[in-house]
Amino acid sequence: MTDKNYPLNKPDWLKIKVPKEYNNIKNTESIINYYRVNTICKAANCPNIINCFSHGVATFLILGNLCTRHCKFCNVKHGFPNKPDDDEPNRLAKAVHQMKLKHVVLTSVNRDDLYDGGASHFAKCIDTIKKYNSKTNIEILVPDFRNCVKIALDLFKESLPDIFSHNIESVPRLYSFIKPGFNYINSLKLLRLFKIRYPNIPTKSSIIVGLGETLEEIINTMYDLYNNGVSLLTIGQYLQPTNKHISVKRFFSKKEFSFLKKEALIIGFSYVASGPLIRSSYKADLQLCNISID
Repeated sequence: MTDKNYPLNKPDWLKIKVPKEYNNIKNTESIINYYRVNTICKAANCPNIINCFSHGVATFLILGNLCTRHCKFCNVKHGFPNKPDDDEPNRLAKAVHQMKLKHVVLTSVNRDDLYDGGASHFAKCIDTIKKYNSKTNIEILVPDFRNCVKIALDLFKESLPDIFSHNIESVPRLYSFIKPGFNYINSLKLLRLFKIRYPNIPTKSSIIVGLGETLEEIINTMYDLYNNGVSLLTIGQYLQPTNKHISVKRFFSKKEFSFLKKEALIIGFSYVASGPLIRSSYKADLQLCNISID
């Protein structure tokens, strides 16, 4: 499969409105910079960064900012990362405390260089955040832990999050092209095994559309997620971060996003957010409370 970078004009509904709390962005950035923590908001060039930062919210990126894989839709830099920062959990916990976050989302780059894929570092971050912020809900958005799933799941036994998330992102037909190094079946297996091991923890995943998939393929992927224990689902529009990334094949309409949400709820998901600017961690605190953010 080859990609032709013919840019499409963005529809009106993808225009981002600047929130009234715009000035609060500096305060959020100052805390992030002071504690030297990374965010996926900046690393991935998220379209919601102004909205989230203005409300004092960020999704933290742990284990460095260099990924050992190179997905064609993702803006995170790739390369050989440094060893995990032992002080990162402590700085992260203090940042969460100062930002007064009631719900925090932690994600990471892929760390195929580590024996546990970074799971022990996730566990340390969970434990340390809880130490400083006992009432804060913690959601983790993890990589696929390629070749070390059992090790990773064992490490979460004493350090469970409030939500466990792994993003499927795309449909089987496009998987190897969009996400080199990943395997669709293995991603489903991770979600299923976590749910079997820890049945009381909600599991979550996300689909990005506009990469060439059909509505039928999206619905089939939703069935796959549901049948592997996923109860929380987000669906959003892919936006090309730079001209070096795979181009947008199609912009889905608001009507189509509404259709996908209805289909997902019919399938049985307990919560679904579906819209052009929806992202896995966007207003995740409201998702936990089952409040619509579409």
